[in-house]
This record gives sequence, C-alpha cells and structure tokens, in this order.
Amino acid sequence: MTHRPSSATLDRLAAVVGSKYAIREPAAMDGYMREMRQIWHGRSPLILRPASTEEVSRILAIANETGTAIVPQAGNTGLCGGQIPTEDGREVVLSLERMTRIRAIDPANSTITAEAGCVLQSVQEAAEAADRLFPLSLASQGSCRIGGNLSTNAGGLNVIAYGNARDLCLGLEVVLADGRVWDGLKGLRKDNTGYDLKNLFIGAEGTLGVITAAVLKLFPKPKSWETAVIALPSPQAAIDLLGLAQAMSGNRVSAFELIAALALEITIRHKGVRRPLASSAPWYVLAELVDAVPGAMAALLEAAMEKGLVSDAVIAQSAAQRAELWAAREMISEAQKPEGGSIKHDISVPVSRVPQFLKEADDAVSRFMPGVRFISFGHLGDGNIHYNVAQPPGMDKAKFLDSWHQMNDVVFAVVAKLGGSISAEHGIGRLKAHRMPEIKSPVELSLMRQLKTMFDPRGILNPGRVLPE
Repeated sequence: MTHRPSSATLDRLAAVVGSKYAIREPAAMDGYMREMRQIWHGRSPLILRPASTEEVSRILAIANETGTAIVPQAGNTGLCGGQIPTEDGREVVLSLERMTRIRAIDPANSTITAEAGCVLQSVQEAAEAADRLFPLSLASQGSCRIGGNLSTNAGGLNVIAYGNARDLCLGLEVVLADGRVWDGLKGLRKDNTGYDLKNLFIGAEGTLGVITAAVLKLFPKPKSWETAVIALPSPQAAIDLLGLAQAMSGNRVSAFELIAALALEITIRHKGVRRPLASSAPWYVLAELVDAVPGAMAALLEAAMEKGLVSDAVIAQSAAQRAELWAAREMISEAQKPEGGSIKHDISVPVSRVPQFLKEADDAVSRFMPGVRFISFGHLGDGNIHYNVAQPPGMDKAKFLDSWHQMNDVVFAVVAKLGGSISAEHGIGRLKAHRMPEIKSPVELSLMRQLKTMFDPRGILNPGRVLPE
C-alpha cells in the first residue's frame, strides 16, 4: 500500500538527483502531467530526473522504504495513460529522459546497448553510423524513448519482418522495486539457463521494475527498397495480395499497411499530402519490399492485377517519392484531429480474420451509433488494426466522446469473438486496466497478481496500471 509522501520523504528523494533535477514547481511540471490525447492531466508533488542507474536504485530504495508510489516515464508518448500520474497528487514521477547514453555498439555481434532514455531515432542513427539497421519504426520515433518502447512492447511499421520490441531485445538492466539492480545486459542469442527474466519486464509498463538499459538487436542495413501505394477493392483482396507478395518476393515484405479510403482522404485534406493515385478506391495498401530482386514490386503488381486484386498502383521512383508515400500513412493519426472526436481502438486479430473483423465491427458500431465514420488503418501483416471511429458530422464532440466506453464494449465484443486482443501495441496503462478481468482468465489474473506481489510487494511501481487495484 502506498502513502502520500511526506515533506521529509520528498526531500530525501530530491537529494538523490540534486535540486536542479528535482522539479517541484507546477508550471515546470506541466509537460510531464499531460499526454498527447489530453485524456489525463495528472498531479505530482515531485518529478525526479536521474542520470544513472545508481540514482534510480537509490530512488526506488527510498520509495520502497516509505511506501511512495513511483510512475516511470520515458518519452511521454504512450497512448494509454500509464505514464501519467493520478489526479490526487500522491505519485512521484521518475523521468528517465537524462539517461541517454549509447553504452556500446558491437557490429560483429549486431547489437547496440542503449540506456532507457535514448530517443528511438537516436538509436536508429547510431545503428546507421555502424552500417547497421535498428528496425523498430514508429510515428513518434523522434520523441519516444527506448525504455517506453520496451515497457509497452511497441510494434510499429516493420513487425511483419522484424517483430515487436520484445523480439528486438537480447538483454536488460532493470532496477527492482526495492532498489536492487538486475544486470542482464547480455548480447546472447542463445542462453538456455533458466527462466527468461527479461520478458517479464518487457510489456509490463513499469509495474514490475524500471528498465534502465537494454541490449538491442541490429540487422544488416538494407541495400534497396521497393515501395508502392496500391488501390484495392476490399480487405480480403489485401490479404490475398499479402500472401502473393510473400510468395513472389521470397518473403521480402518489410511493411504492409492497410489504409481505408477515408483515412487517406483526411490526410490529403488536413496535412497537405499529395494524392498518390489519380483514381480512388475503397482501400489502399502501402507495401514495401526490402532487398528483393530488382523489379519484384512491378512483377507482383502485374500478377495481382491479373488476379483482379489490384485496380491501380504507384511505385516510388526515388527516396523523396518513397518518403511522400510513407507520409500519407504516418500522418493519419494527426489528420484525425480536425475531423472532431475520435474513439480509438488498438486491436489485433489473426491476419486471416481482419476482413471479418472490419465488416462485423462496422456493422455493430453503425447499429450502436448511426452516422459514424470509420478511419481504419494499420499493420495488416501482423493483424493489428487501428480501428478509429469518428463522430457523425454535426454531432457534439463531448457527447460523442461520452460514449467511449460503450463504443469500446461494442468493438471489443467483436474482437473477443474472433480470438483477438484489445491492445495490440499500445499497452494497457490506465485506459484499459479495468478491463483486465474481462479479457484474462482467473488463472492468468492470479499468475499476474502473484508476479506483481513477488516483484513489488509494497505496490509502489505504477500502481493501478495493467492490473486494476
């Protein structure tokens, strides 16, 4: 059980990092108290900005001793509120933004060791400088940080080829709730010596320990890309195209993004993106092949058109055009804001069931609220769809957003029917913690609670996130 920290406790915690890096003024705290969706606005008596694992260790030892709740925060780009303190002002924020060292790069072993505060883009650039690729790619890569990427098991654009953040991590350094440090920074691809502890902390959203550094996998830097925006009649045609692309390219598909017509239209309308195709279609795919045989994309499209899967397509002829095509996909989230309220879902189903999900969810939501608009897009290659429902034209935004939980009920019922997940890559955080008893069996919940109690017996680490209190 945590307690409101006393002035003496706050002074002890602040002394660990020094007054310069202990923020107490409300105005200076504001950026740490809000998240991009503006759903939560927390309060905190103190923000701590340690510069080392040793300082994190000392902070957690004091917090554990005094029963002070700690909310770890990396880049504050999370979409489920797990990084934002509660509104009662009891929780201390632990920001890892100063822990930004690249500790080591081993090109021969294809690994990079980075601290949790490293911005994702800086890790990508460090890999590039070593003639390697770190393939985790997110729209927020200029501001999200490695600690948060691992704590939420981030996915992104290249999961079909390289896997989630969990698949890209070989080792971790973690500070436990009582201040002990687990040094698991091994660059081993084979280590069959017991339980795989690192996978307990990846995706745990800071509830079991604070990740302070990681050994990450690197890959050979691709020598060529072939990128295309493709018009299709249906999601099923996109599934069929994916299978054809994997077969014809020798499994060289690195990205395969499904985009609904409205998602593309609002990006053109609000973000100034150039229309990629002269013709329009109900659905589009942004596909990319890496290091494929030259001309593989053209051959794929020719075969797909013969099968009636594709009505039109454009292949990027330069790096600049490739960037333009990707912009049409990456700006969809921002382009939704001028359209009014949007109720967002980060779901996954088996790839083969994506068309069924889209049809049944659209039908169910339309029955629940006629006139809504569907801005669906996402990572078709791994079954992850960002199923966003925009308010009916003319409806009051606040009234629409008041239906958030009822809308979730409608969508999640379809997800459950199809054996899917209500959180594919964004985590649980504060947004979905109350749903865990609905989506996890009693056995699963019991095991998770036992792990939480074992790693954090006083419940100081991100209380109320992932597991409801």
